[in-house]
Amino acid sequence: QVQLVESGGGLVQAGGSLRLSCAASGRTFRNNAMGWFRQAPGKEREIVAAISWNGGTTYIADSVKGRFTISRDNAKDTVYLQMNSLKPEDTAVYYCAAKVARAPVFPVSTSYGSWGHGTQVTVSS
Repeated sequence: QVQLVESGGGLVQAGGSLRLSCAASGRTFRNNAMGWFRQAPGKEREIVAAISWNGGTTYIADSVKGRFTISRDNAKDTVYLQMNSLKPEDTAVYYCAAKVARAPVFPVSTSYGSWGHGTQVTVSS
């Protein structure tokens, strides 16, 4: 199983940017598609972005398209979520997750076997 630790969250004003990082350890995650999810208070967890094992295929949810990008550096065992033009509605706990080995990136919301503990992102208006 892959262990995941998120970092980079914090408090930012609307219009600002943050870059979240998710560092993997344990079993190599280079065979794993990865995803970023978020959960706001009182709401269900939702997929934000996903990326294939080699970074060749990405998915960005419509709610953040044009503002967020996902990338990965397999040499550093890290996946990133660059968040620009942040809005108050982006406030949530953000989680990274690793799909089980060799699971395809689509469908983007299923087959995740490992989860991080989350990092809080708060966007003030």
